[in-house]
Amino acid sequence: MQLHLEMKWSPEQISARLAAEFPGRLEMRVSPETSCQSLYVQGRGALRRELAKSLRTGRALRKPRRKDGERRGKIPGMVNISERPAEAADRAVPGHWEGDLLIGAAGRSAIGTLVERTTRFTMLVPLPGGYDAPAMAEALTPVIAGLPDALRRSLTWDQGREMKAHAQIAVAADCEIYFCDPHSPWQRGSNENTNGLLRQYFPKSTPLAGHSPAHLAAVADELNGRPRKSRLLAHRLRRRPCGPAWTPETSAAPGRQQSRARQSLPPAAHGTLRRVPAVYG
Repeated sequence: MQLHLEMKWSPEQISARLAAEFPGRLEMRVSPETSCQSLYVQGRGALRRELAKSLRTGRALRKPRRKDGERRGKIPGMVNISERPAEAADRAVPGHWEGDLLIGAAGRSAIGTLVERTTRFTMLVPLPGGYDAPAMAEALTPVIAGLPDALRRSLTWDQGREMKAHAQIAVAADCEIYFCDPHSPWQRGSNENTNGLLRQYFPKSTPLAGHSPAHLAAVADELNGRPRKSRLLAHRLRRRPCGPAWTPETSAAPGRQQSRARQSLPPAAHGTLRRVPAVYG
């Protein structure tokens, strides 16, 4: 093990090599974790320091993933995505949203992103006060509350700490909030895809606090005017190749889905989606 570490092998490579060289001798096996523990816990003196330098991290001690004082765990009172209405899953009825944060350089700034599941319509939420739970609630509540009742059916988020005030948001905005399973970004697939598109405008490792609401509005309007690769795209292009991104006529799929989507909205709400602002601030 010492020889291979000095050759810049990783603990995983050492473990695999020992298993291949001694297939019938379990006493010659060593797991990657055991290799690390032998350096981090059991190693002593100059030998430990020299071998630790051979690790790709170059550290003699493990770096904790948590920040000082940070406590991780489930958000109190959250409702799992499994309890979300079935109509949200098949995207037949508009008004079900997915949300997330676009994080800036060093995690010091962020922009809130909201994507409607049926049409992929996107709204951007400025967060000038940061993105801790109180600031998030203050910024997000008026955005959701400002939507028409028929377009405010549910919001799905990941289990980020910024949503600890979800109960306050749900009551104030009159909107049900659901949370994805841990490490399951595909449960918010439309939002994840949209965040990837937004990185064209807001590259990683760049600060996001300096973007004005007017600039965010322009970005959202441009993004909403682009065709999106989805099961609605072919119908949108066939019906109105150069039309707006969100109208009742262009956002609904043909046949049963268009009928169900329109029937779910009161007559006064038809056409309202076009007038929903894409950014608040």
